[in-house]
Amino acid sequence: MATEATTTKFQNSDFRPVPQPPDFHPELTVSPHDGLHFWQFMVAGSIAGCVEHMAMFPVDTVKTHMQALGSCPIKSVGVGHALRSILKSEGLPGLYRGIGAMGLGAGPAHAVYFSVYEVCKKYFSGGNPNNSAAHAVSGVFATVASDAVFTPMDMVKQRLQLGNSTAYRGVLDCIKKVLKKEGFGAFYASYRTTVLMNAPFTAVHFATYEAAKRGLIEISPESASDERVIVHATAGALAGASAAVVTTPLDVVKTQLQCQGVCGCDRFKSTSIRDVIKTIVQKDGYKGLMRGWIPRMLFHAPAAAICWSTYEAAKTLFQDLNGSTENGTVT
Repeated sequence: MATEATTTKFQNSDFRPVPQPPDFHPELTVSPHDGLHFWQFMVAGSIAGCVEHMAMFPVDTVKTHMQALGSCPIKSVGVGHALRSILKSEGLPGLYRGIGAMGLGAGPAHAVYFSVYEVCKKYFSGGNPNNSAAHAVSGVFATVASDAVFTPMDMVKQRLQLGNSTAYRGVLDCIKKVLKKEGFGAFYASYRTTVLMNAPFTAVHFATYEAAKRGLIEISPESASDERVIVHATAGALAGASAAVVTTPLDVVKTQLQCQGVCGCDRFKSTSIRDVIKTIVQKDGYKGLMRGWIPRMLFHAPAAAICWSTYEAAKTLFQDLNGSTENGTVT
């Protein structure tokens, strides 16, 4: 009875309950498709790809030299030795030979890469933005499409990185000489190897990136919105480094196929991956399949961090512009 009396006492109509704020659990929400148009994904991807590859190009040059076999000047697998050899023979400009080809290939290829990824992610995820399998499969579709665009320019880029000014005077000169001496097929000699390398690379990369991003957000959800760049960069670096180490052997095979005949490097009778691997193992042992793994990891970790943070920043810019347009603030 006492309890009922007490309850009745505090049910006075003059007292009104004060609404309590709900528990605050800030988090960085991830929409399945981010509300962007197809062309906006392409532009964001193109910007990200150009920034990434231009910033990390010298490291890529060192890696290419380390992976090339034959009578090329650089035979040591040491990063420091390879770098000193390039600087001694060609100076600082030697680290940037072929950057024009990279610029011509990276923009269009990454536009295809990210736009295909986003479209496939929307299709395969079934509305679940945390579906790792969908991210991996979407990444494979993206790399098959983008490699078809990038492989020819990547071949030109690597030949320019290895050759001196007497071998090729520039991008157009390299294209003309390759077409004349080896035919159009030379531009796609490594396409199969590139896809076989980049398919697992991209699957590991995207799945690791999305999982790492989600994990970092869960660690500190209250500051996730303020630290978007740090989250994307850290997740991208982890994904890039992991995928790079796993796929180094196929990257060595790809470099061999793209650079055959340049600077005394071996020529192969066929583009068979097995034949190239046998040649590498015979000349350099199994360790030859891991040539350049250190610069490859040093390239892909910061490159992925730069790429993802740039890409997400560009997407955010487009989202803001789209929101402003819907609100009628932009004509």
